[in-house]
Amino acid sequence: MTTWRLRNAFLAIPAIPITALAVLAAQVLRATRRPDLPTFPNQDPSGRFGEGALPHLRIVALGDSSITAPGVADLDNIWIRRIARTLSDRYQVELISLAVGGSKAGDVVEGQLSEAVRLHPDVAVVSIGANDALRGVTPERYRRHLTTIVRRLSATGAGVLVFGMGDLGSIPRLPPSLRRWATRRSATFDRVARQVVVGVPTAVKVYTRGRSSAAFFEDPGLFAGDLFHAGDDGHAIFAADAMEAVEAAIALRHMT
Repeated sequence: MTTWRLRNAFLAIPAIPITALAVLAAQVLRATRRPDLPTFPNQDPSGRFGEGALPHLRIVALGDSSITAPGVADLDNIWIRRIARTLSDRYQVELISLAVGGSKAGDVVEGQLSEAVRLHPDVAVVSIGANDALRGVTPERYRRHLTTIVRRLSATGAGVLVFGMGDLGSIPRLPPSLRRWATRRSATFDRVARQVVVGVPTAVKVYTRGRSSAAFFEDPGLFAGDLFHAGDDGHAIFAADAMEAVEAAIALRHMT
């Protein structure tokens, strides 16, 4: 093979998976636009919980619709508010959500992170990655963005909780042809999140690959009416999964 042909063949190799990834991401986008299913607004779970005489605990949440909870009927059932209410017997909890539905990790870096740093949280909750996994972002790019998010938040003295993600192949709205791909992608991105957290002493990650993933496969009723986002009962599982990591993040605050 001539030199130029060898060079051109080498350059073409990465284009094949990237093109395929773009096609799959387009299929996911079409699956999220179903006129036969309801759409729900994003919500703001921010609030104050607990008596004023208790020690103050500021929690700042960054991320996507896993925080803004479209389709959850009762605001208090959003998982991060469930957490805040559980903590309110020991703390005066100030919960501030900066999350924006549909965000990817890069959007958090550009649009949420600076404000979160300015707020000097005691605990920073980062729930981001599903849109990266489903919309064609490479794991390497997600790693770079998540590393930036976690390290900058940790530098404020906050304990940082990274939620990671469960098995996205359980989403009923995805066509069967995409389910296995979504399972592989979400496992990869969850592993990246775990690796990022390992490198930051004041960060912890929620374990999401066991009981909760199985529950969403077994019971589609855990999803909201749009068959894409978790509903009230699904958020109850999120809260149960996250509670231990939240306690760890509280213990890790101000240790830098």
